[in-house]
Amino acid sequence: MKTDTLFKRAYNDALLLTAQLREGEAMPSETVLAARLAVSRTTVRKILSTLAEQGVVGGAGRQRFIRVSAGHAAPFPEAETVPTSVQVEKQFMEWMLRGDAKAGSLINELDLARQFGVATTVIREFLNSFQRFGLIERRPSGGWVLQGFTGSFAFELIEIREMFELRSAKAFAGLPETSPLWQELRQLRTAHVELLGEIDARFQDFSDLDSRFHRLVNAAAPNRFIDGFYDIITLIFHYHYQWNKKDERERNEVAIEEHLAYIDALLSRSRTSVVTACRKHLASARQTLVRSTTNDAAVG
Repeated sequence: MKTDTLFKRAYNDALLLTAQLREGEAMPSETVLAARLAVSRTTVRKILSTLAEQGVVGGAGRQRFIRVSAGHAAPFPEAETVPTSVQVEKQFMEWMLRGDAKAGSLINELDLARQFGVATTVIREFLNSFQRFGLIERRPSGGWVLQGFTGSFAFELIEIREMFELRSAKAFAGLPETSPLWQELRQLRTAHVELLGEIDARFQDFSDLDSRFHRLVNAAAPNRFIDGFYDIITLIFHYHYQWNKKDERERNEVAIEEHLAYIDALLSRSRTSVVTACRKHLASARQTLVRSTTNDAAVG
């Protein structure tokens, strides 16, 4: 499942890359493609084979070339390119947000598994990933309890997030024009503009957009340790502060506008503009979280 998802995601990225090349133009080497798509050369060969079957790529070995526009090949649906673990995370966060979960809320593995359409083992694995941070506690009699977290915990996490995201933002500005991340960034910009235009009715939809944007920025400078830690960052920054419902619509509108300024800075490739926009947005996120933890003694 994981390998198939990885292949489909990389295949879609490869389609974006080929769309930038003209008919008859040479394809990048397997080594270059593996680096750009962040997959192994074995997966690259499978992608090239599929592109050939679709009539997008011709030739063989180092003589591969673009045969027709990539527009003739359909990408895999987005839902099929997202790992099960990421889908469960998104559903769990939405469950907390829409259900207004608080510290002390009970979590039932079976109920969540039915709601999310996955096995209970998947839910248990996901919950275990948070247990080591003390945010979720397993009850002796069975089931789980959503715990609160301390202000000091939040501040420590703030420092880690700001350090890594600023590093990633600088790296994003330096990406080559052929990187598929640029196309994803432009698509996210469109999604932000659309949400801003419907903010009154859809302000709660910002949660997912927020997570997608920050994950994309961090994808410019992959780090296996911060990638594994990002689940907990998502939980706190992208969802916890939204449990404070006061001025939620206004806060999300401001955040969307900051995202747009951040995205435009990235698209400009100006390192100075990127650093300024990144720091401004992260500072706002810090203030929002501080207000949340200050106004809620249980911090949960």
